[in-house]
Amino acid sequence: MSYVDGFLVPVPKSKTEQYEQMARESGKIWMEFGALSFRECRADDVKPGKWTSFPQAVDLKDDEVVYFSYITYKSRADRDAVNEKVMADPRMAALIEGQELPFDGKRLIFGGFETAVDF
Repeated sequence: MSYVDGFLVPVPKSKTEQYEQMARESGKIWMEFGALSFRECRADDVKPGKWTSFPQAVDLKDDEVVYFSYITYKSRADRDAVNEKVMADPRMAALIEGQELPFDGKRLIFGGFETAVDF
């Protein structure tokens, strides 16, 4: 069964172009090393809930938008191997080192998920 890394991240509206450019560049690297898909999804119809929601999960501010992102892999082992190569690639270091990230990394939520149902 496939494996998925999922992410929620609040991005200032003024930095969405910078964030999406970073995602395009890093996505190419993930795909080059074997990810099956790489998706960055900007919130369009996401409202605060009574108890919980995507905006509440990341403590979304008025001047921010939440992104739901995911990367798919053949398996957990494949994901681990792909991520090891991605993190060792100097192009990734160039994307994140020496610049301010276009999001608040302290409010980034991420995790790995084993696929339970797949059509």
